[in-house]
Amino acid sequence: MKDISHLTHFNDLGLAKPLLRALAEENYTQPTPIQAQAIPTVLAGRDLLGIAQTGTGKTAAFALPILQRLAADPKPAPRRGCRVLVLTPTRELASQIAESFRTYGRHLGFSVAVVFGGVKYGPQVRSLAAGVDILVATPGRLIDHINEKVANLSAVETFVLDEADQMLDLGFLPPIRRIVATLPRQRQNLFFSATMPTEIGKLAGELLVNPARVAVTPAATTVASVDQRLLFVETDRKRHLLAELLEDGKMARTLVFTRTKRGADRVAKYLLGAGVTADSIHGDKSQGQRERALAAFKAGAVRALVATDIAARGIDVGGVTHVVNFDLPNVPEAYVHRIGRTARAGAAGVAISLCCDDERSLLKDIQKLTRQTIPAFDRRNDRALGAMAAVEPKIPFARSEQRPQGRHGGGRPQSRNRNRGRRAGGGAKPQGSAPRHIARTEPAARWSPVD
Repeated sequence: MKDISHLTHFNDLGLAKPLLRALAEENYTQPTPIQAQAIPTVLAGRDLLGIAQTGTGKTAAFALPILQRLAADPKPAPRRGCRVLVLTPTRELASQIAESFRTYGRHLGFSVAVVFGGVKYGPQVRSLAAGVDILVATPGRLIDHINEKVANLSAVETFVLDEADQMLDLGFLPPIRRIVATLPRQRQNLFFSATMPTEIGKLAGELLVNPARVAVTPAATTVASVDQRLLFVETDRKRHLLAELLEDGKMARTLVFTRTKRGADRVAKYLLGAGVTADSIHGDKSQGQRERALAAFKAGAVRALVATDIAARGIDVGGVTHVVNFDLPNVPEAYVHRIGRTARAGAAGVAISLCCDDERSLLKDIQKLTRQTIPAFDRRNDRALGAMAAVEPKIPFARSEQRPQGRHGGGRPQSRNRNRGRRAGGGAKPQGSAPRHIARTEPAARWSPVD
């Protein structure tokens, strides 16, 4: 890896004065590791393969040198086309990348346009007709414009593929290959991915020519500053437990992830009924609905934003105090990106995962991928349960609780009166299911999600 120990300031990276001025206005002085490594490489015109998880500052790592290269070779933007094309998987991420280009390039005067679905075609067609310097797009809508012959990518000088592994998860590889086939052969290629599965490695091999490789973290590792916690709970008690946790005012800005769109809406509705300001964001929402929900979350008008994985890498909101995995993801890599929504820019954060019995295989996959064991907690007395509890939970009972009864320990708990007088931990040991007692109603203050 290239020695970057001497690159401690953006002034050291060879950036032009208009860019340094914009960075100073944003109070950015020190580059992140990926910025320190990538910016000189991109300025030199080389292809780049960047392995970096979310929240490491990779947008600036490619936006800053791209803007400088455009400024060094001024020319009109091609009609119905662009000089720089950035492909990204979600609308939210496309909007944020475009805003970053506008922020960093505010003193250079380049045009930036965004193309994604869920909005009217007309404004996008008009932007492309005049030509733009930088186009940020999602694959599906860009393919539509190519098919309608309102987009011509034959003059692209720099092609950026961002969040490539999520592109794979969302089934975008065929559209990407179709878009790449319309690009000129001579171009600079910048390829970014948080993980490098086989199919993504193959795509990188197709796109990149003698690339420099920048990897600032091992693949599929979690941010060290995220305090990860695990709570075992029955499926039908998850919403109640989530609402109870959110009674703690320290969970001021919480991002909740569900597996399905319908699930996101149901959780948000339940939280509203419990007195928690909440909204949901997912692919079935209109663009206007998604933007309003995200704006309310950023402004603090909504404490809990419930999202599907479409938002895992598309939401860049500062000050997210907590991430809650209401459902564990089917794809273990998604866990890394979900919890990366907190503890950004050096801040601390908490990630709480609610795990029911039929999700234990998903939990094992996550812990295998990240090479970590998520600490399991007994929320009633804030006591860690030991490393093995996160895989095969054998959770001891607190003195104030009684062991659930029923077939295989999985039946409905008996009343407290019938169990009165049992010693904690007495009775037959439950077999084959996650402990049922963990979601019993207890005051939230007994287990603090931020301690």
